[in-house]
Amino acid sequence: MTEQDSTQVLIIGAGLMGSAAAHQLAARGTEVTVVERDTAASEHGSSHGSARIFRYAYPDPFYTDLVKQARRRYDELERLSGEQLITPGGALDFGVRRNPRQLAGVLDEVGIDHELISASDAAERWPGINFDTEVLWQPGGGVIDAESTVRAQLRLAIEAGARLHEDWEAESIRRDGTSYLVTSTTGATIRAAQVVVAAGAWLSKLLAETELPSAFIDRLPQAVVTQENAYHFPYRDAADIGEPKPGAPTSWPTFIHKSERILTYSLPGGRDANFRGQKLAEFLGGTSIADGGMQTGEIDPANRERMIEYVREQVPGLVPEPYAETTCLFTMLPEEDFLLDAAEGLVIASPCSGHGAKFAPLIGEFIAELVYGATAHPRFAATSPAWAVGR
Repeated sequence: MTEQDSTQVLIIGAGLMGSAAAHQLAARGTEVTVVERDTAASEHGSSHGSARIFRYAYPDPFYTDLVKQARRRYDELERLSGEQLITPGGALDFGVRRNPRQLAGVLDEVGIDHELISASDAAERWPGINFDTEVLWQPGGGVIDAESTVRAQLRLAIEAGARLHEDWEAESIRRDGTSYLVTSTTGATIRAAQVVVAAGAWLSKLLAETELPSAFIDRLPQAVVTQENAYHFPYRDAADIGEPKPGAPTSWPTFIHKSERILTYSLPGGRDANFRGQKLAEFLGGTSIADGGMQTGEIDPANRERMIEYVREQVPGLVPEPYAETTCLFTMLPEEDFLLDAAEGLVIASPCSGHGAKFAPLIGEFIAELVYGATAHPRFAATSPAWAVGR
């Protein structure tokens, strides 16, 4: 890389959202360069691995409708890439604080296939899980292969003319006349007419070294980055073990359980842990850190014991001894909303908040529209009323 390198649009971050934006922009004929601090879908970021939940249930119909739109984009992405990126298997929601009946009402409103089932009937259908309330079943749920999605989007972007530079960590973004000069930690530079910042857990750190109008910067919400813990528990039943055939559903559904004392989520672990078990984690059960560079990769022993006890009590179909464990990064914004806004040719994209993966191809479209001059959706704009909660 030299100081003479230039591009029309520079995207910082080759995760789910950065790669989605690259695909959308390149497919429309825009000159795009993507830089990634590590490697695309690296284990050190938030877009690695084969297991993310795809589900429709939200208490807010706004997001459920977005999932409906995103599913169509995933279908198109699968067609273009020739890969299966969402494995079917269905999704369950239960627990008094999860309020399955309310969620069912939202699915009715948006027109999503679902079923509200009594706890006893659910226990007959899924004997490996103990249910403490009625249960919402979404047959259209499944498991997203995040890493394969990133690679598919990047491959399509590159085929359309985009460039990708890995091991290129952006350190600052400065105005230079009518363009931006982005400098890496090694001193390399790229000049760009427009910049998309999709840096995930490194967003706040990078924005501190970015020249933007103070009125815009002052409105941006403060992201909270956490290092979360996730575990893979083996299935008790040998029939539940084994790599699913392409197109076949997973042996277990995904589930979200929100009781009075804990919020957990679980899904088939896929190739991340050799298809042997169910991935399970406590939502926001991790530790706050300044940014992605502060992660340690060390599991919290107290959290591990809490999850083992949870499996003993709530998931008898799993052996309460994790055979694999990992940490991951969450970047959360107030009310778990997304931030997608632009000012003076610089787009800020933080559609994370622990639930962004299912929207990736659709978010790519939103980012592309911002690059082309569209006004941010009021829900995602820096002026959104939701951000007042976090200030």
